[in-house]
Amino acid sequence: MATKPMTKTQLVAALAEKMDTDKKSASAALDAITGLITDEVSAGGAVTLPGVGKIYCRERPERMVRNPATGEQIKKEADKVVKMTIAKALKDSVNG
Repeated sequence: MATKPMTKTQLVAALAEKMDTDKKSASAALDAITGLITDEVSAGGAVTLPGVGKIYCRERPERMVRNPATGEQIKKEADKVVKMTIAKALKDSVNG
């Protein structure tokens, strides 16, 4: 099991090797995919990456939370959070 997550540099190098291209093209492809996902999820949509999972935005309602330092109850406004559902194929490959 890997101890540290793969960095962007390592990911670009691995992508360039898989695509049989240079690192500049692989970096541009990665940046384009990241930009597309960001734009779609920011607009309230969802993106499905086949074999990896689905990335989407979910709205959380207004709720009461506790300040751990003081114990005071405060109201937290409604907000949005990005979620990812992992694809079954990826779960199965990880679990053996």
